[in-house]
Amino acid sequence: MVLTTRKEAPTECKKPMLYEDIFEQHPTVIKGLMIQKLSLGYEEDLIIGIDPGQRIGLSIFYFGREIESSFNSSVEELVLHIITVLGGLRAKRKIVKIGNGNMNIAKEIVTMLNLRFCSSFEFEFVDERKTSLKIKNFNQRGKRDMLSAKYILQREGCRYFILPLSMTG
Repeated sequence: MVLTTRKEAPTECKKPMLYEDIFEQHPTVIKGLMIQKLSLGYEEDLIIGIDPGQRIGLSIFYFGREIESSFNSSVEELVLHIITVLGGLRAKRKIVKIGNGNMNIAKEIVTMLNLRFCSSFEFEFVDERKTSLKIKNFNQRGKRDMLSAKYILQREGCRYFILPLSMTG
């Protein structure tokens, strides 16, 4: 038996799953894009839960998986971050769920999102009673706010559809 080596014909370069320009995106968007490539058969929903307050908790689920849990102290920084995520990930439904604990901040977030995000999305005001755990020293580094945002994300509320001002005038 004679073993010979065979030169294979050059094949076309396969397209990589992630292109280099994607790495210029925010880490949450990159994580979402990776989950999007790996998730088959899951719902294509992007759901954002927000716990408004002095520290604003944030939880983001994409394809049924949590891709971010954080908190912000500035409404403007939070809105810019949410716009980055909403614009960077495609989904059949983009839902923003906001707790009703501090309605002044909640309304400010919705208004700023409506003015700055140029696409449609859905939002819900959610009853946030019993979403905050009352454990002593638990809110170190915003853990309680992030966990409350995750609980808010899992609840149902009255849903509103927001159309961009470019469509409504």
